[in-house]
Amino acid sequence: MKYEHLYVVIEHDAGKPVPVSLEMLGEARRLMDGYNKKYNTDEKVVAVVLGSNARKLCDELISYGADAVIYAESPELEYTRNIVDTKVISRIAADRNLVLKFSPKSTDFAKPRYMFFAADNIGRQLSSTVMAELDSGLASDINKLVISDLKIMHQHKTKGKEETYERTLEMYRPDFSGFLWTTILCLDNRNPDIAREYYPQACSIIPGVFAPIERDQSRKGVIVDYSPSFDPRDLQVKVIGRKIVKSKVDFDSKKAVVSFGRGIKDAPEQNIRLAAELAKEIDAEVGVSLPISKKPYAVSESASSTYMIPDRVVGTSGRKVIPLLYVAAGISGAMHHLAGMKESEFVIAINPDEEAPIKGECDMFIKGRMEDVIPALLEELRALRPKVEARR
Repeated sequence: MKYEHLYVVIEHDAGKPVPVSLEMLGEARRLMDGYNKKYNTDEKVVAVVLGSNARKLCDELISYGADAVIYAESPELEYTRNIVDTKVISRIAADRNLVLKFSPKSTDFAKPRYMFFAADNIGRQLSSTVMAELDSGLASDINKLVISDLKIMHQHKTKGKEETYERTLEMYRPDFSGFLWTTILCLDNRNPDIAREYYPQACSIIPGVFAPIERDQSRKGVIVDYSPSFDPRDLQVKVIGRKIVKSKVDFDSKKAVVSFGRGIKDAPEQNIRLAAELAKEIDAEVGVSLPISKKPYAVSESASSTYMIPDRVVGTSGRKVIPLLYVAAGISGAMHHLAGMKESEFVIAINPDEEAPIKGECDMFIKGRMEDVIPALLEELRALRPKVEARR
């Protein structure tokens, strides 16, 4: 076949794969196990890793689900540079000789069937440039994947004729509202007037959505060395140092999170302040729903730059949190938000709408507007504080 195997582009830091890379490998393993059984074939999960000391990662990647690892090692790959990484990964993806080392029957290989990238600061850019180089499409920020055979009738793609697209990767993501799924497909043009094929079918995957498989050091796989070459013009930009800037939003060390959503709309500035006061009172971090990060309401620069930012988004488009207490104020409960907080130990929802989806996910539902409820909560908490402190 011209198109075979699932390639997973690995990111690593300080000699260890970043969590989303192991998550992608886990999902790739589950998908390809089902795929090979369904289609009676033996296509591989292939990890692709670049770096100045990439070889030492290879055995670990096999233990987390890869059948094969293609690694490129060079001092020029110590730090990520998009133009360099794009060319190396694209060449690896189109190199038949590499594939024959772990899949000798792949004599007609042209490109991978599927390809995964991380939907993070590096992967979002890298995925787009690699897929442009490979002349195929890309689905971004995916949180659900299915491989199936689909019957498609489309004026552009099939010239109005029903066609069966076998082994199609269905790539799902929530739409902006959060209440509907958008399904993205990368389909060949079967219309004879514009016929062409699109491979790999590729996507970037949101961190925290999939679980890695259990590490198994007894797993066997093939490790393939790729010797990269570089265009001197691409090396004119040098990275002389690297410093990790950590997010100022600290969900991990807090036992409580107070999040707010579009329920702030009646008095945005005031309600942001109330949510922040409640968070301070219970030593919680402040989170937001996805729409808030798009800055839909006019507030002061201080409130906007502090709270209406992507780093605070809870959900599949942001962070997954598992605090002991989660307070959702003015959040209706879109599916992508619920996925990011539903494992919290105890959830309190504040919402005037009894039909809000979040009601089904909370342990306590307070019917009311946040501007009415939070001041009452603050009053009670402050009244209780002397008694609590006296017991310490």
